[in-house]
Amino acid sequence: MSEQPPQQGWTPRDETAVAPAATAAPVGGAGRRRGPGPRRRRTGWRRLVPTWRTLLGGVLIGAGLVVGGFAAGYALVHIPPANAMATAQSNVYLYADGTQLARDGEVNRESVPLSQVPMSVQRAVLAAEDRNFHTDRAVDPKAMVRGAWNTLTGKGKQSGSTITQQYVKNYYLGQEQTISRKWKEFFIAIKLGREQSKSEILQGYLNTSYFGRNAYGVQAAAQAYYGTDAADLTTAQGAYLASLLNAPSAFDVTTHPENRSAALARWEYTLDGMVKKGWLSEAERASTTFPAPQSAKPATGLSGQRGYVVQAVEEHLTSHGIVDEKTLAAGGFRITTTLQRTKQDAFVEAVDDQVLSRLSPDRRKADRNVRVGGASIDPATGTVVAMYGGVDYTRQYVNNATRRDYQVGSTFKPFVLTTAVDTGARTQDGRPITPNTVYDGTSERAVQGWSGARYAPENEDGKSYGPITVQTATDKSVNAVYAQLAMDVGPADVKRTAIALGLPSGTPDLSSSPSIALGAATASVLDVTQAYATLANHGRHGTYTIVAKVTRGGVDVELPAADVEQVVSRAAADTTTAVLQGVVEGGTGTAAQSAGRPAAGKTGTAEEDKAAWFAGYTPQLATVVAVMGQDPESGVQKPLYGAMGLPRVSGGGAPARIWGQFTGEALGGAEILGFDLEGSGPGSGAGDEDSPSASSTASDAQAPSSAPPSPGGSVGVTSAPTGSADPVPPVPSVDLPTDAPLGDLGTVQLPGPPDGGRRDEGGGGPGATDGGTGLLPSARASRGAP
Repeated sequence: MSEQPPQQGWTPRDETAVAPAATAAPVGGAGRRRGPGPRRRRTGWRRLVPTWRTLLGGVLIGAGLVVGGFAAGYALVHIPPANAMATAQSNVYLYADGTQLARDGEVNRESVPLSQVPMSVQRAVLAAEDRNFHTDRAVDPKAMVRGAWNTLTGKGKQSGSTITQQYVKNYYLGQEQTISRKWKEFFIAIKLGREQSKSEILQGYLNTSYFGRNAYGVQAAAQAYYGTDAADLTTAQGAYLASLLNAPSAFDVTTHPENRSAALARWEYTLDGMVKKGWLSEAERASTTFPAPQSAKPATGLSGQRGYVVQAVEEHLTSHGIVDEKTLAAGGFRITTTLQRTKQDAFVEAVDDQVLSRLSPDRRKADRNVRVGGASIDPATGTVVAMYGGVDYTRQYVNNATRRDYQVGSTFKPFVLTTAVDTGARTQDGRPITPNTVYDGTSERAVQGWSGARYAPENEDGKSYGPITVQTATDKSVNAVYAQLAMDVGPADVKRTAIALGLPSGTPDLSSSPSIALGAATASVLDVTQAYATLANHGRHGTYTIVAKVTRGGVDVELPAADVEQVVSRAAADTTTAVLQGVVEGGTGTAAQSAGRPAAGKTGTAEEDKAAWFAGYTPQLATVVAVMGQDPESGVQKPLYGAMGLPRVSGGGAPARIWGQFTGEALGGAEILGFDLEGSGPGSGAGDEDSPSASSTASDAQAPSSAPPSPGGSVGVTSAPTGSADPVPPVPSVDLPTDAPLGDLGTVQLPGPPDGGRRDEGGGGPGATDGGTGLLPSARASRGAP
């Protein structure tokens, strides 16, 4: 082999060579050990001190874990959907003047855009919670560590989080104090700070924060503490609300006066912070006084009339396609109603005075069944200005103003007269129908011209009147006359007119038969009010509404246009009004004179006296009141015999008295106006040469002494129809037994009132074929329990 060149540097060690003896250590062992050999082990306290290598390694590993953990956390923790509690809002219902009427939903929250929160209030919140919000990052690591340490050591809640972190907690997470929640909060806040603007975060924070008094969000807090909207808060008020964020319940100075000094200190801290940030001048700070909040009000929820109003408004919004039911249930709507607080209060007071104060359910079983419903509409605008749904929504949840399961009785009769004048209808023998047309008022007189089963309705109390005018028949609510009148006019035309005036086309039992005149239909109180308001408005029908404005998140919701249409001629509507004035002046509705104003109206009674009605109007207000009977436990409709200690309850009694008291109070201070009627008044009728003069009333029209009613159902004022020379003897009053047993659901003789008094004035139908009573069987079950 060739010789290898010598290598530079070091020479490989010969592992077989014998190592030289170790060099002796210097005396005292002070010298450093040199050369190869095992290291000497550390002994004593040195064993507890890590070497620099260990420290460096630990630092590097720890840093790696932190960086890796941060990266993993940022990647794995996503911004979740908002929690249900944070998005839940209530719907707020307001009177027409903007004052709060009711609030529904379990969460008292109404979110508002940041633009509706005064800048001074925004800055007060920042001064109290996070003064560097607009410049600092989304998270505060020091505060996070401090909060975590306090949680671990049991020192209680001491967050110190930024507003962004608090918003994340309120909106995305929850209020639990755990390390995992803090961990999620940290990463979500970082991501949120990059995805949303500071304004968006502040708006969310203001709408989700809890201020005490069950108020979530600044708008609910403004109402709870100062009875105003957030947009109207002053700087001082905003500073107090901002102070509450630190301790909502404890700093409520009205419920915890013992904490007043602490609350004032927090309020002053907030104002001082505004001064330091240049958001408030020293002079303004010096002149600012503590704004004492209003006393805390108990949660009323939907008690009293509130629940009925909310129910009616919701039905209106959904039935008219303004807001669907699911969206409305999600909350967040601000709904201004057309209800006027003074008129609403007047309705409640009238019912209390005329009915509720006279009930003694412990002594009289019948008093347990009494229900009252009412509604009032401004005829000129078509707006519902007052509504009475019942004694208390939390006790009787069915709205008596909107339910459709009680017969309207004789309040329907004016629609027959309106149809007659509007269509130019004639009697069976061809004579024009006017208020002075004479009809046979004999009780149980069979309706002529009806092709169905014999229909012979009984008058109230079975009383026969003989030949009487339509005006007198209206004043006295004579069933026999109006059943024939409906037949002469045409039941189908009457039905069309009732719908045009305001009754829904789907009204139960609105049939095209002669019985339609007696009010077998079960329209609601509000439905009838709309129809009477159309008469008061001279036959013009508009879009009647209970809602004036709807907003959500500051954005208006479009409402249907209030289209007005002339549904019947003015002459027809005004003629009906003139006739109905006679009912109030000298008929069954004289109790309504207590309103102290010119009025037109009509009484009504449902079959078996299960409901009593009064429907009427002045030129400025149309109002309908119904007193109903319903068993509070079974929900079955009950007669009102014996209620309020009376043998019976009629439309001219409690309903008319309520109407009179309410109308007088509701229009108190308003000008007393008479009706501006077109045409010739009660005696009007195109081509009716037999009618008296325009100024005549029912008492002016005299029935002919030698010309009794014809079989066709009516005669003129001055002459009898051809072929009717022989007088028809009047049918005497019939005394009906009050102890007759109820038979099957066919044709039966229904028992009378406890005092053996009168029969119903309306509500009959064509169901009777034997005996010609014209009474409908009570086969329909009650719709809805209280």
